[in-house]
This record gives sequence, C-alpha cells and structure tokens, in this order.
Amino acid sequence: MHTVSHKTYIEREQWRIILADIYHIFADHNSDVTAMEFTTKMRKFLDQMVEMKRMNSYRLTRAKLGFRSMNLPEFHIMMEFDNMQQLDDAMTSVIRNEKNIEESHVGFNQLVDVETIQHFLYRDYPDEL
Repeated sequence: MHTVSHKTYIEREQWRIILADIYHIFADHNSDVTAMEFTTKMRKFLDQMVEMKRMNSYRLTRAKLGFRSMNLPEFHIMMEFDNMQQLDDAMTSVIRNEKNIEESHVGFNQLVDVETIQHFLYRDYPDEL
C-alpha cells in the first residue's frame, strides 16, 4: 500500500511540473445548436491548437446529469499550457489566423452563450514563482 501511495505521489509531482498553467472556460451553448454540435466544433478548434503545438492538451467535460453547484455553466474546458508564453503564443496564433485557425475559433465563439461564459487561469501550486 505504501509503495502505491509513493508511486502516486511521484506521478503527481511529475504532473505538476508538466502542467503549469491551466486555462478554464465554463460555458453553455446557445439555444440554436445542440450539445453535440457545440462540442464537435469546440474540439475542432482545440485539436488544431494542440496539433500546432500552441497548447499541450485539453479536456472537455459536461456536468454529469446536470449535477453542479451554484449556477455554473454546463460545459467545462481545461486548456493546459507549459507557461504564460505558450498561452500568449496560442492567442497570437488565433489573432494572426495561422493555418486558418480563426475559422474554427469564430465557429466556436458563435456557439457560446455569452451570458454564461466564464474564464479562469490557474497554476499548479506551489510553483517556482
């Protein structure tokens, strides 16, 4: 049992080093689209960002059975970056429309309910700052 706990701890330490900055988005889709259309277009944009190496990885989750506290939107996106520079480079790529990424970004933005979208930036803690 102790060995398993120690191994888990080591894996968490490695994870902490790799995933420094996590950009969170909570959002609902607008009433003109289904949840599947929303997530399909969202994944198209996010997959392209990973392929371009502007982002390490992402997770797209949905509140299970609508279970969530407070008045949080239904969908949660976690975008993982090495550091603030990589996040800035990702935003610059969208602005400059590298590899036509702006097309999928605009497609995603048109699907979001602007009344519910929330953004947060978190870091693993403790860190070296």
